[in-house]
Amino acid sequence: MSRFLLFFVVSLATGSVVSLAAGPALAQNKAENNVAMVNDKAISKATVDQFIQQLGQPDTPELRDRIKEQLIEREVFLQEATKRGIPERPDVKFQLDFVRKTAIIQNLFRDEAKKHPVTDQQVQTEYDKQKATQGDKEYHARHILVEKEDEAKDVIEQLKKGAKFEDLAKKSKDPGSGSRGGDLGWAAPSAYVKGFSDAMVKLDKGKYTETPVQTQFGYHVILLEDVRSTQFPGLDQVKGQITESIQNKQAQAFADDLKKKAKIQ
Repeated sequence: MSRFLLFFVVSLATGSVVSLAAGPALAQNKAENNVAMVNDKAISKATVDQFIQQLGQPDTPELRDRIKEQLIEREVFLQEATKRGIPERPDVKFQLDFVRKTAIIQNLFRDEAKKHPVTDQQVQTEYDKQKATQGDKEYHARHILVEKEDEAKDVIEQLKKGAKFEDLAKKSKDPGSGSRGGDLGWAAPSAYVKGFSDAMVKLDKGKYTETPVQTQFGYHVILLEDVRSTQFPGLDQVKGQITESIQNKQAQAFADDLKKKAKIQ
């Protein structure tokens, strides 16, 4: 029988196939399918292909070289870890099992997302809903937040005597806006708690609340700087964000449904 033939021994106990001899043609074919050998352990071209697919980046020679070097390095480290028996440690087995299960769960949700892709109509509906919630006006306001009503009344009295709002805001309980003279920027009324927004929209431009406004955060003195028509971004600008938001909601609904159906004791 020709020495170039490939012989196999099939183990009935394990079902494994062991190569006894391989001709030059098969060896060359194997070599062509590998990108490197590390202590006789092959790193296949298919492994590199999988990494590129997972990364989702353009397939370039430079990227392939970087991945190849990383795989070589990982294989060197893995072989040393195996020599030390690290993969057999209970804590490492637990970590590996956790990562394996996490990967499976992630792919479950990816599979569900593919079955229910977000449509343009869903995006448009959500966009229109958010636009309606935003309203047609935005308000540029400042505020000073204090803990007690008497403190808020004192702020108002100081404003009446000519004190600058920006200066008094430095003592605000809201350090973020306080450092900016109480400036809250432009926002729709829906961005604030109801008591605050109700008082804000009643103000004329340049006026402040002459009675303290109470919310769960404390007492506010509010100054309305300006009002303008809502500057809502176009659909193209926020389509990606809206799509992701819908996907997250669908994933949560899927998760809730699975837990609801499961027998949990």
